[in-house]
Amino acid sequence: MSVARVTEITAKGNSIQDAIEEGVKRASKTLKNVEHVWVSDIKGRVSDGKIDDFYVTMKVTFVLDD
Repeated sequence: MSVARVTEITAKGNSIQDAIEEGVKRASKTLKNVEHVWVSDIKGRVSDGKIDDFYVTMKVTFVLDD
């Protein structure tokens, strides 16, 4: 039997996909056994009528070591 934990993080990127990948990459440096992400919110920062950066809030699921 395994036990998992969920933590919420926010990451920034040039696109939505880039922000998600950056968040997973960073979370994987600290958390072992990252298995799933669930994007719960997407935001964009607007400057001069264009979106400069995307921010995603996601829940990261990782399995705890025995």
